[in-house]
Amino acid sequence: MLRIDVAGFGSPRICTANLGRAPASARPEKRRSCRHPRERRRARRGQDAVRVRHVYRHSVTRRTQALDAALAAVMLLFGQAEAWAGVFSSEHTGPRWAVATAYAISAIALFFRRRDPLAVALVIAGALAADYAAFGSSEGIGVFLMPLIAAYALGGDSPRRGMIGLVALLAMGVVWDARDPSDHGQLSLYVPQAIWLVPWVLAFLFGRHWRRRRLNLDQAAREHAERAELAVAEERARIARELHDAIGHSVAVMTVQTSAVRRLLHDDQGKERTALETVETTGREAMAEMRKIVGVLRSGDAAPDLAPPPSLAQLDRLGDNFRHAGLVVHIEVTGDVAAVAPGLSATVYRVVQESLTNTLKHAAARRARVLIECREDRLEITVTDDGRGGAADPAKGAGLAGMRERVKVYGGTLLAGPGAGGGFTVHAVLPASAS
Repeated sequence: MLRIDVAGFGSPRICTANLGRAPASARPEKRRSCRHPRERRRARRGQDAVRVRHVYRHSVTRRTQALDAALAAVMLLFGQAEAWAGVFSSEHTGPRWAVATAYAISAIALFFRRRDPLAVALVIAGALAADYAAFGSSEGIGVFLMPLIAAYALGGDSPRRGMIGLVALLAMGVVWDARDPSDHGQLSLYVPQAIWLVPWVLAFLFGRHWRRRRLNLDQAAREHAERAELAVAEERARIARELHDAIGHSVAVMTVQTSAVRRLLHDDQGKERTALETVETTGREAMAEMRKIVGVLRSGDAAPDLAPPPSLAQLDRLGDNFRHAGLVVHIEVTGDVAAVAPGLSATVYRVVQESLTNTLKHAAARRARVLIECREDRLEITVTDDGRGGAADPAKGAGLAGMRERVKVYGGTLLAGPGAGGGFTVHAVLPASAS
């Protein structure tokens, strides 16, 4: 039995305890392939904390450092003005140097709030609580704003570290409330003042909300990148299979014709016979190698594809499939279709197919128009619809990445976006020399 254990946001760990027992001498003595559930929970919490701190610190740029420095400077200015001049202060207790020192330490600590929110919260809580416990509580903007900012920063840390920091700030708030001389020891006055701690809790919850949003966006970006890479890989494999069908047919024809010519040679044409045998042998070896390579690209459990190979000749059948699905499709092909090579013809078919699929799924359109122009120097594909338009949403799929990869194989270009008259437009240009 094979079991996969996913720990937090990390990579899956394969637990092989039941896949077969190796000899005792071959097994490690202390290392276990499967850990206890309690150890796995600890590992998940640790990985979550490390990942959150990595994502949170990744946002520290020069711009954010400048903003943090400006915020710390403003808080330092307000704190010193409150401590020495009584600005923004409704009540002052204890020596001014003590309040000024506590506010200075707290303001400077705020500069590091993105790097280690827990340490910043502990420093602020410790500095202010020490001042209030020793000399009594002062009332002003410093004791309210600095813990408020620290509580918001804690919301961006891991849940365990965030709760530790919030408890430290609330404990400092309790000390501030208990050491307030204006309450005169009356419990009925202590309780209402505790309402000033509520904004700190709200700031923490708001920070938690933004943390989840950042993590969700980061995860969505990674998943989209993985889907795009997978789509490109699948498209390359499909291109290889289709090229095998096109090139294999041509090589087979050349091999058969060479064999036929060899059989018509006279007995005295030994050199010509040897040359044709070499061409025939090389052709058969090439066919065998191509079958092996394409066999690797095919999925072992996939059902065989019995549909006709994609080409310009199959566009009408493709249009009928989308018409049955409720989309009115008009297909117009101009130029010499017979001159288009099979590989290039398959590329045109796939671009039209993916464009109509996106129209049916995402555009909320009723009609779509496909225009294919086969010119001497290039081949143009234009697919338009009457849907709601707008920019392509990467979260809805990776079809555009696959189309671009296929068009790039033939040295072409592909543009996709809102149409000039509304709806959505896909325009691809493929050089005729690619064939």
